[in-house]
Amino acid sequence: MSVKVFIDGSAGTTGLRIADRLAARPEIELLSISEEGRKDVNERAKVINSADLAFLCLPDAASKEVMPLLRPDVKVLDTSTAFRTDPNWVYGFPELRGQKEKIKNACRVAVPGCYASGFISIMRPLVELGLAGAGDFYSCTGISGYSGGGKKMIADYESPDRPAHGKLDAPKSYGLSLGHKHLPEMAAITGLTTPPTFVPVVADYYAGMETMIPLDLPALGLTAQQAADALAEYYAGQKMISVHPLNEGTDGGFLAANKLAGLDRLEIFCLANPDGTQMELISLFDNLGKGSSGAAVQCMNLMLGLDETAGLAL
Repeated sequence: MSVKVFIDGSAGTTGLRIADRLAARPEIELLSISEEGRKDVNERAKVINSADLAFLCLPDAASKEVMPLLRPDVKVLDTSTAFRTDPNWVYGFPELRGQKEKIKNACRVAVPGCYASGFISIMRPLVELGLAGAGDFYSCTGISGYSGGGKKMIADYESPDRPAHGKLDAPKSYGLSLGHKHLPEMAAITGLTTPPTFVPVVADYYAGMETMIPLDLPALGLTAQQAADALAEYYAGQKMISVHPLNEGTDGGFLAANKLAGLDRLEIFCLANPDGTQMELISLFDNLGKGSSGAAVQCMNLMLGLDETAGLAL
């Protein structure tokens, strides 16, 4: 028996990647809509209400517009920032303690943001276990391939008319007003009372993401080994997140941000300086994989009672 699934916003980067992951799955029947229907919120709602599950791959306003028109029992996965801190929605990060069962039983799941996934994967366990204070100050730097910027940014980077030796050749920091759209969930889901200082960087490669969090270990009253062991224990047995032992796993001291491009898993690296006073915790993953479409399909599998990793590349 097939499951009826509709992707609202299937022409965008996230929607296309979800459709790619579902196309070869015989248990999934992908519903379609006419081009005219895509422009009519009532027509979109009609198709969603005929589905067992729908992905909303839309801008925030469009997601908020269609939700009041939907049956309360239709399962919805929203990939925008619209509902990630809404208490009526379940946050779609299955590896957090107790979250997998919530997702399995939910009709409304908000898929995490890409940078937020990397930050939360590290800070939520440390705060939850009492190893990092919820009121302490943290900073984070993220680096992403240009696919995270959507169709326009992809077109700019891949344009045949792109000027040589131009500004797109160099990594570009942005969000410099310190108001990035992922900050509310980065604080809310980790339990921090204030969001971190966060600066993202986009660079000239297609896909792959690193989020990097420095820790002052004496200030936290924590050793590097304790932090590494705590993260490893927290994610033990998880299929899509793994933790490298302390000071292991890099490529000769280097770590390419696109190392996991095309895959749907996330790896955590625990790196400390020789005297053990400073630590860098790094989450490495594909911004289009565990950072968006892969995470959305993982949540869909759980909501439909299917194998958690079905259709995903590990």
